[in-house]
Amino acid sequence: MSTRSTREDPFERLGPDELSALRDWIAERGRRRRIIVGISGASAPVYGIRTIEVLSRVPSIETHLVVTNGAKEVMRYELGYSETDINLVLGHADVVYENSNMAAAISSGSYKTDGMIVAPCSMKTLADIAMSRDESLIARAAICCLKEDRKLVLVPRETPATLSYLQNLVLAKQNGADIVLPVPAYYHRPQTLDEIIDHTVQKVLDLFDIDLNLFRRWETPVDTS
Repeated sequence: MSTRSTREDPFERLGPDELSALRDWIAERGRRRRIIVGISGASAPVYGIRTIEVLSRVPSIETHLVVTNGAKEVMRYELGYSETDINLVLGHADVVYENSNMAAAISSGSYKTDGMIVAPCSMKTLADIAMSRDESLIARAAICCLKEDRKLVLVPRETPATLSYLQNLVLAKQNGADIVLPVPAYYHRPQTLDEIIDHTVQKVLDLFDIDLNLFRRWETPVDTS
């Protein structure tokens, strides 16, 4: 008596192209989430630095980092960073690209990612993204996220705002970007500057459904009267 199962194998009905698509789908489901972090030359590069630091601790996330030359200059000026310090920041990422590398994987929409964070986002970078001027890798990668309908979060760091700044924010939002203004909150009663920074970083990560518990969230106050 044959012990071979008579149950039909559903995969036998699939053609070569369908089998290939199925294999790609299975591989996609099993891969780590890819998140791009761009740090542009605005004040407060600490937002991007902290973002890449905390994401590097999540084993299920693969980070791709672009740091502009302007951002490195601001790190030296605002944070007193040396080349060693900057290299430590770069070392948190799984993959690092030069901003001039327009052939990088993340410059193509066919390279699948789960989105991008630009923190801080300078006004030039904002304008390039809003107007689809892909003259740098950081702008090109962001534009790829928009055209592929992937998550893009911008953290603009400039105030007061000019009319053109506001118009570019609106245009970026209309194109599909999310805007997170680094506005401090005080309901969690921060005691240090790091806690204020972490609040903004967690608000950014919330948009990717990544909860790293970086601050105490608001809850209904208990009436103690």
